[in-house]
Amino acid sequence: MPFEIVRNDITKMEVDVIVNTASSKPIIGPGVDSHIYEEAGKELWNDRKKIGDIVCGQAKITKGYNLNAKYIIHVVSPNWNNHSQDIDLLKKSYQSALQLVLKYKCKSVAFPLLSSGNRGFPKEIAMQCAIECFSDFLLKHDCMIYLVVYDKKSYLCSEKLFHSVKSYVDDKYVDEHFYESRNIYSREMNLFPFAGSARSLDHLMEELDETFSECLIRMIDERNLKDSDVYKKANVDRRLFSKIKNNKNYQPSKVTCIAFALSLELNLDQTKELIGKAGYALTHSSKFDIVIEYFIENHNYDIYELNEVLFSFDLPLIGA
Repeated sequence: MPFEIVRNDITKMEVDVIVNTASSKPIIGPGVDSHIYEEAGKELWNDRKKIGDIVCGQAKITKGYNLNAKYIIHVVSPNWNNHSQDIDLLKKSYQSALQLVLKYKCKSVAFPLLSSGNRGFPKEIAMQCAIECFSDFLLKHDCMIYLVVYDKKSYLCSEKLFHSVKSYVDDKYVDEHFYESRNIYSREMNLFPFAGSARSLDHLMEELDETFSECLIRMIDERNLKDSDVYKKANVDRRLFSKIKNNKNYQPSKVTCIAFALSLELNLDQTKELIGKAGYALTHSSKFDIVIEYFIENHNYDIYELNEVLFSFDLPLIGA
């Protein structure tokens, strides 16, 4: 998927470029900054001194040295003073870094959540800025963006949204064992079909419905949408979309099917129809399915925000 939230040490990421939360002066600051210099080696510090001062909201680039990344982008993000210009400066910080990603033709980049640590930004606001900048960039450019958080405690989606989804899940969630026992019963019943109900295989083959690929392309055409707008909004890689489009029998994963349903802004019945073409369903025995249902019923088709919630619940993310 073009955007993914991961829990990792950012210095261990194998990407073209990692982003460092730099100090404005050529000094080694705390947190991510200090850790990157420690892992990259002394040559990085020599480069940083040559750069000199960096204005807040701007970014500079150096080699990656001992890191797995080719480059390091050093960006100075703002402190939180509860002013609207703080948010503007934070967005400018992301945009400056992304412009360097573009200039140096990087295909993958790992960001920390800028300004959310020692610089005091509320994590919800810091996340909103990051998501807005990433989504705008990915609509125009092909790139793999990772948002790297070191541990679960350092990242949470909006508390209001989290508790709203949690309440919905708690209301809808049905004990999996109940469904499992019912499914076992259904399978046993299917072992003994009623006499006279069998039809020839050839006859059944003649009644094949349209495939997922055929249904998806039809829905895109009916809405007069561009393919690129659909797969980018779905957080799906262009190459995967091409495989689906050019092979009517391609079998995508469930999360990919749901990603396209959200991109097309389908209602719940339409979503079930589309994913059903690939043999999938939404049930109340799966917390993942219930979270998807919550977003669709609330007409919230923002996959980035959905992935924030899924990450908070330790559930699979939407995309390729």
